[in-house]
Amino acid sequence: MGKFKLRKISAVLVLCLIVFSGCSKSKDTTTTPPVVIDPPPPPVTPTGIYYWLTTGDKTNLLTKQQTNLNFDVIANALPNITVDSTQKFQTVEGFGYTLTQGSAEVISQLPVTDRNLLLAELFGNTGNSINVSFLRIGMGATDLSSTVYSYDDMPPGQTDISLSNFNLADDKVAMIPVLKQILQINPNIKLLATPWSAPVWMKDNGSTVGGSLSPAYYQVYANYFVKYIQAMKAEGLDIFAITPQNEPLNPNNNPSLVMTAAEQSNFIKNNLGPLFANAGIATKVIIYDHNCDRPDYPLDILNDAVARQYVDGSAFHLYAGDISVLSQVHFTWPGKNIYFTEQYTASTGSFAGDLQWHLKNVIIGSLRNYSKVALEWNLANNASFGPHTAGGCTTCLGAITVAGSVISRNVGYYIIAQVSGFVPTGSIRIASDNNGSLQTVAFLKADGGKVLVVLNESNSSQSFNIKSNGKWLSTTLPGSSAGTYVW
Repeated sequence: MGKFKLRKISAVLVLCLIVFSGCSKSKDTTTTPPVVIDPPPPPVTPTGIYYWLTTGDKTNLLTKQQTNLNFDVIANALPNITVDSTQKFQTVEGFGYTLTQGSAEVISQLPVTDRNLLLAELFGNTGNSINVSFLRIGMGATDLSSTVYSYDDMPPGQTDISLSNFNLADDKVAMIPVLKQILQINPNIKLLATPWSAPVWMKDNGSTVGGSLSPAYYQVYANYFVKYIQAMKAEGLDIFAITPQNEPLNPNNNPSLVMTAAEQSNFIKNNLGPLFANAGIATKVIIYDHNCDRPDYPLDILNDAVARQYVDGSAFHLYAGDISVLSQVHFTWPGKNIYFTEQYTASTGSFAGDLQWHLKNVIIGSLRNYSKVALEWNLANNASFGPHTAGGCTTCLGAITVAGSVISRNVGYYIIAQVSGFVPTGSIRIASDNNGSLQTVAFLKADGGKVLVVLNESNSSQSFNIKSNGKWLSTTLPGSSAGTYVW
């Protein structure tokens, strides 16, 4: 987390859950219910459209609207949003969060029935779930872990070049059990693993904070990645992709590690890439994993022909820069994929403000700029916005807060749920207009259905047409709200 650079489940089962709060401020005591997308819409006819609404004042929280919307050809003077499925762009891999070790810890501490219901709601594929389909996980500790650890920690002054002491013991406490339960719910969940730091003995400063990977340990660290992927595979967990380093230009987290573009390029082309190839590792290598203000970083690596052959694509955060940078990198190297992998909401933020900014940038913005995923930061925290390491983020608000057996749904939950419950993996982004304060992104599902997400950035209601296949319908979105339209 670049905390120093922020701008920034049947319905009967649902009733078993205890009171939920959807606040984005720690002092906000407004309670919000779990999302209920059930009953799912009947088979869609060519003239029928269904939509779900979330408003900044929380009077609607992914609420299915009862208004019947139908396409027709009656002319009007409203502004248009045209959805054109003949213009196809990138295929979607998924939507989700980072399951930090802290997230896994607070989830695992829930009573069994509550935990089962919560995970089914988050990761299931029913009318009562939000269908989270992609998770980023820490490879070793993140700054939202209870303690700082790697998979091969040694006493000061000692090394383990053979990695004979490598083990997943810390992750077996909560992370791996929770992941295994998620996998039972959604066998197709995709996992992106990211280290916050190499083991301290591989670093040039002997600290968990900052420092760089010593060149003498590049090959050992590549072996460390292979051991991790193989050990997780032995646990029944396939790692879809890795990034070599979380926020490689941020030396302030605990843990953290600085890795320049030149260092990451050398590590990939001389060590990690060849080793993956020789070991038959199919896990993708995604570079950068940091802010949109430094497109030169991924471009420098992609401009190296040897490194580029091992790289699937580039990952971004938006604590600095502009989301349009994703398109810049995409158009420079269109054969390489784009991923948006992290953005946090703060305990000091507002529901309405965060809902709008994140939907505009993280969801609509990243997808319109060719990202294949959109991920918010931490999935879960406790009532004190922990666990976190000493020096870790103290204001990061999870998508859910777990306090004993009480679960609160926060703004990050609804940011992702507004799209994840409706756009399955394998959907394709298609063309849609932005119009004034109305920001949009549209998708074509494998079954031929379409999904349009519209954000009304203004404070007042906006009426508009949705045009598709030569017909249109009129609808209205309240101010500071988002609608997901499905037909």
